Amino acid sequence: MPSPAPPLGGPFWTLLGSSALSNLADGALKVALPLMAVALTTSPVLVSGLGVALSLPWLLFALPSGALSDRLDRRRAMASANAVRACALLLLAGAALGGGMSIWLLYAVGFVIGTAETLYDTSAQSILPQLIQRDQLPRANGRLFAVELTAGQFIGPPLGGALVALGAALAAGGAAALWLCAAGALLLLPGSYRTPRTGTTSMRAEVAEGLRFLWASRVLRVLALMVGVFNFASSAAFAVFVLHAVGPSSVLKLSEVGYAVLLAMLAVGSVAGALVADRIQEVLGRSRSFALAIPASALMVLVPVLTDSPVLIGAAYVLGGLAIAVWNVISVSLRQRITPDRLLGRVNSGFRLMAWGTMPLGAGAGGLLADALGIEAVFVLMGVLTLFLLVGLLVLTDTNIDAAERGTDDSAGFPAES
Repeated sequence: MPSPAPPLGGPFWTLLGSSALSNLADGALKVALPLMAVALTTSPVLVSGLGVALSLPWLLFALPSGALSDRLDRRRAMASANAVRACALLLLAGAALGGGMSIWLLYAVGFVIGTAETLYDTSAQSILPQLIQRDQLPRANGRLFAVELTAGQFIGPPLGGALVALGAALAAGGAAALWLCAAGALLLLPGSYRTPRTGTTSMRAEVAEGLRFLWASRVLRVLALMVGVFNFASSAAFAVFVLHAVGPSSVLKLSEVGYAVLLAMLAVGSVAGALVADRIQEVLGRSRSFALAIPASALMVLVPVLTDSPVLIGAAYVLGGLAIAVWNVISVSLRQRITPDRLLGRVNSGFRLMAWGTMPLGAGAGGLLADALGIEAVFVLMGVLTLFLLVGLLVLTDTNIDAAERGTDDSAGFPAES
């Protein structure tokens, strides 16, 4: 009989609670902000512009945020980022109460939220190995992702839809309160989460060091490129999906709350995937797990073209959410195990730049393509693009992944942690 796994510890559960609150705010805004935009304009280009504003900071600030995460106390960096996001939403709530809402104000608030998110998310993925042992990472990431997904995709979106139905100011103020509570919970973590530094170097040199490590690892490099392509495709599709789904003139003819519930189906699969990801990788291996995730993700993007049934679309979202969660647990745990603590913030931010920097490009492309070719053409093109990710499996073999963890792949010549 196998011995029970060692406990993850109190600091981990404190981080988990704070993350749940923070992701609940994220999930509510995922639905609330697009619905606010649709109330202001029906232009596909202007609606997709909100997605650009939210994700553009990953293209502009991902690398500096990684360097800051390796320089600062990661706990305090996360708390400060949540406080900034809360303040931006309180400004939006005030504008809604005063009748000063505009699409341009939504863009500005979205940009501030996205900028703070670059520091929060980079620090959140970098702090975990400081709380637990590295062999506990897959189990901890699975639980963390399950809670984050439950809050951010299952509970948050319906909450956001319901709050917007009651008023934009209530939706913005409620999300702000959640972020402030999350910041307070982070301050309960004992100790310091600043990584040791030797010598003084410029931020530019530190960023370059992280990028060299990331690019030297063939497995991490290919993973980042593959996620970047998928995020481009999914951002293009979801930037215009609200126009396909909401309102009496849309294809699906959903209400605001119905739209939020449909998006929440992603969370049903995502939570299940996060909880079983560790077991799936043990049974199938990491390479086969990646291989199964790609066609499931492509179906999620294509399904609005294949059917106008919200039930069938929801079922595809459950499958796609499961696949993405399994991919994320395996990929993030692998990155955390390969990378030294002192470089983790910069490697995470470099990865995010490659993987998430494509999101504003995808959102913008989605709006332009929908305006020129129609919304359904966006789903077809992006679904086909997602299937091309299967080529990356030529590199993501179990042999190459194991070598990367041992430090005997392409990155073996990179200087070891001092």
